[in-house]
Amino acid sequence: MKNPIITIVFAALVFLSMSSCRKWSETANGSLIVVTNKGGQTLGYDTASGINLLFDKGFAFKDLSKDGKLDLYEDWRLPADERAKDLASKMSIEQIAGLMLYSAHQAIPAGVTRFGAATYNGKPYAESGAKPYDLTDQQAQFLRDDNLRHVLVTTVENPEVAALWNNKVQALCEGIGLGIPANNSSDPRHQATSTAEYNVGSEGQISLWPGSLGMAATFDPEIVRHFGQIASREYRALGISTALSPQIDLGTEPRWARFSGTFGESPRLSTDMARAYVDGFQTSSGDKEIAGGWGYTSVNAMIKHWPGGGPEEGGRDAHFSYGKYAVYPGNNLADQLLPFTEGAFKLEGSTKMASAVMPYYTISWGVDTKYKENVGNSYSAYLINDLLRGTYGFEGVACTDWGVTKDNPAVNSFGTTSWGVESLSVAERHYKAIMAGMDQFGGNNDKGPVVEAYAMGVKEHGEEFMRKRFEESAVRLLKNIFRVGLFENPYLDVEISKAAVGNPDFMKAGYEAQLKSIVMVKNSGKTLPLKKTLTAYVPKRFTPAGRNFFGMETPASLNYPVSIDVVRKYFSVTDNPGEADFALVFITSPNSGSGYDPEDLRKGGNGYVPISLQYGPYKAVDARDTSIAGGDPLEKFTNRSYKNKQVTAVNTTDLKMVVDARKALQGKPVIVIVDVSKPMVFSEFEKEVQAILLTFGVQDQAVMDIVSGAAEPSGLLPFQMPADMKTVELQKEDVPYDMTCHVDAEGNTYDFGFGMNWGGVISDARTEKYKKTAR
Repeated sequence: MKNPIITIVFAALVFLSMSSCRKWSETANGSLIVVTNKGGQTLGYDTASGINLLFDKGFAFKDLSKDGKLDLYEDWRLPADERAKDLASKMSIEQIAGLMLYSAHQAIPAGVTRFGAATYNGKPYAESGAKPYDLTDQQAQFLRDDNLRHVLVTTVENPEVAALWNNKVQALCEGIGLGIPANNSSDPRHQATSTAEYNVGSEGQISLWPGSLGMAATFDPEIVRHFGQIASREYRALGISTALSPQIDLGTEPRWARFSGTFGESPRLSTDMARAYVDGFQTSSGDKEIAGGWGYTSVNAMIKHWPGGGPEEGGRDAHFSYGKYAVYPGNNLADQLLPFTEGAFKLEGSTKMASAVMPYYTISWGVDTKYKENVGNSYSAYLINDLLRGTYGFEGVACTDWGVTKDNPAVNSFGTTSWGVESLSVAERHYKAIMAGMDQFGGNNDKGPVVEAYAMGVKEHGEEFMRKRFEESAVRLLKNIFRVGLFENPYLDVEISKAAVGNPDFMKAGYEAQLKSIVMVKNSGKTLPLKKTLTAYVPKRFTPAGRNFFGMETPASLNYPVSIDVVRKYFSVTDNPGEADFALVFITSPNSGSGYDPEDLRKGGNGYVPISLQYGPYKAVDARDTSIAGGDPLEKFTNRSYKNKQVTAVNTTDLKMVVDARKALQGKPVIVIVDVSKPMVFSEFEKEVQAILLTFGVQDQAVMDIVSGAAEPSGLLPFQMPADMKTVELQKEDVPYDMTCHVDAEGNTYDFGFGMNWGGVISDARTEKYKKTAR
């Protein structure tokens, strides 16, 4: 018999030996377990998911495949590329198909109409008794049954709810299949709300920044980089690891509905802004870095929209069939590509290149000189395989915009955008996009069409070829999940999330950026700044009933266009113009609609009408006789010209506000604040007012700080302001700086790079660096 004392001593020595080699420790927070590897990556898992730990050389690893052995993809010591290839080789076609899906919009909690509408145990949220962070029936289904792992998050109730929802999603994903975590994403969500109020030390749901045009108006890429660094930390605290941004289309077509999402019309400025934005979002440093600049504060940047969505003919947008064509009358695709090829593809940071790209819905008319196809960009082998991947060496994920494989029921139907491939089936569209070089399908929760596409490929090319093609996409998609550390720990600490999102330092940085984004284009007689002892008259704005970008009806309203409580903190306020020392008139840039009017069609026209950049009636006598592009299965004609048709801006009452205020003030100063979404014609009112400030999505408080002199304007125009609509009609959709600009009563030209401070016209290092001749 063995000596029991010797056995005990031996066991003790083994235990001590193992303990001395152990390099990990764990803590519990409810069902969440955090495992700290000394000198290695931190792990997180949910006990409910059934995950066990594996050990090697004293380190702990997650057994995501649940097979009891350490697979290459589970080994956090290996490079992301090697791990991704190993995991892709283990995945079934159904699992890869699910990985190639990007969900439709998900609100947390879900609503009952339009984007994010869903149920909880078959009932609407309000009737279900569900918690706001519970998964919807639809989310559980597409995660479990369709193997979807990329989720587009829209509204969230608050950071706590977002964190708890993320943890539920990740626990479900961890416990099924190969344990692939969810890569949650977001469209831009940091746009300032005008009525929000900033105070030193204030906290919010998320930090508030100017819109993209406002960022561009600072002419300072470092502000954009800093925004990216802050926004990425807030995103990660919300469980978001991919940003469906930045939008780096050139704003060379001034009428385009999405102009406001661009960095303006300058190729060089847009290129520098694109690079700074992506660097800020993707780069982790110090103890947050895992490898190659990627890490725990990194957020994948999905740049959009390849090869530039800006040159829409007549400014009509490609979310709708009536705006499906991008045109190049100036033969200037080269400038449209620069923010991608010289900006987002050539980063200064260690991540080197944006990790994902989204082509726009458009048919880039006549660009394909090889296959001669006029199809939506995501279906173009020339634009994706040849140009994007071949010529420019893009190595990341290519994801379609949302809804490109759906059938289109009407010319003015929103979000059903299978342009150029309308005759194909849904599965055939998926197959064509995959063979063109696409990896992922935005807005598709169903793996079925992707699996069907695989079968089509097998029939045409054989199993080996098609398996290799699917694994190629899987590797690209998986690398973006591995590099940000989600395989090790996708879970959030709720208290840390609450403290990170909208913290005072982040809020302060956002507010300072808002101040720097405001552009002063007129200050006759140095009207501004105004003393706080004065009395302001602020007219109410009437907004007639109409339709928004999505075609949804909007009701008429009569309200103050500004938070009157904010104004009262700076000036006395009166509703009687006779008692006022000055008027503050808040308006928005002209909005004449989408460029398509079913009423025109009913009256025997082709449905196409002008998009006007002025408030008053406009007749398009200088428009093209024949459109450059045209044709749709739902139309019996190809000429989309709107020549000699007339429109009036929906918000023409904004012009009336200015004119009426000028009359009512009887010579006293009128200051106009325009919330600008695209270029506009100023000749209708500029001579009638003393000062004009332009904003691009800022808080009312930031405007008041400028008006009162608490801050000095420093923004510059990131695009031209046209002298009239004739120059708008004659400019070329793909060419920057080709309009005749407005010259005001003071002799100043509202051209790219123009702006004023208290001393007059700004001339500094920014205006020199980004002058119009610079490309």
